Amino acid sequence: MAEEFIMTQKGYDEAKEYLRYLKTEKKKEITERIKVARGFGDLSENAEYDAAKNEEALNESEIRELENKIKNAKIMEESKDNSKVHFGSQVTLYDRDLEETVVYTIMGSTEADPDKNIVAIDSPIGIALAGASKGDVVTVHAPNGFDYEVEIREISEGGSAKAE
Repeated sequence: MAEEFIMTQKGYDEAKEYLRYLKTEKKKEITERIKVARGFGDLSENAEYDAAKNEEALNESEIRELENKIKNAKIMEESKDNSKVHFGSQVTLYDRDLEETVVYTIMGSTEADPDKNIVAIDSPIGIALAGASKGDVVTVHAPNGFDYEVEIREISEGGSAKAE
């Protein structure tokens, strides 16, 4: 069975729009760059041509990956229940080791943006938090083998604020 990609309706719509962009506008831009680079002569020593061909391959790879995610998308509704952490929750955590408070929004992997503290529900922190309640202390099993504990201070409605 294919892997499911959990996302909101908004995230799904954004993924479809981005796929459209990759397949039309970006593909056209790359094709034009290849055409111009070919005009520079000998392709064996043509850095512009090589760069454009590499970009074309990366774009095609991104298209295939996004098509797979869209095809295997599981649209999740964001619940208004703030008694437990779930998909769509905004969670305020206190890290006792670092003595700091941080706020995360729990979303699907296609909507995750660590720079904006939007984490995937299937990430180590998302897995640790799922189903926990305010006041719970949960252990996060980080990929580097370092486990740490966080206390859930607040759970609220997160919204699907994906970075543009």
